[in-house]
Amino acid sequence: MNPQESRAWLGLVSVSQLLPHALDSQLLRDSELTHFEFTVLSALYVAPDSTLRMSKLAEETAATLPRLSHVCTRMGKRNLLERVPSAEDKRATDVVLTSAGRRLFIRSIPKHIELVRKLVIDALTPAQLDALAEISEVIGARLEGYEPA
Repeated sequence: MNPQESRAWLGLVSVSQLLPHALDSQLLRDSELTHFEFTVLSALYVAPDSTLRMSKLAEETAATLPRLSHVCTRMGKRNLLERVPSAEDKRATDVVLTSAGRRLFIRSIPKHIELVRKLVIDALTPAQLDALAEISEVIGARLEGYEPA
């Protein structure tokens, strides 16, 4: 890599490692949620009827089914969500956001957004935010179609 490429790549790697740790720390401290659990609740919160097929939830959260199943079991024990047989396909499982999960998610949003603003949004100019959005979209589109060889 040339110096420009190296600087960009190492910066991206650093941010991609540091940011999840900071988000996890804040959410665990303030809401007793990991960032991944917050992401699961978020996906269910915006889903029609607050329900998603397990496979769709895995896709939405970029998780493997085994990891998601483990996390859903943990969250189910806390009454944040429940797994039920799909009404459309008895072989499939749906995940439903509970009222307790909805309340916890809603309560966790303000402090989470406060940290996101502090660490990312407020650190950038409007032009930099536009550039970050564009860059994230381009890289995200490549990652969505990526299949390891």
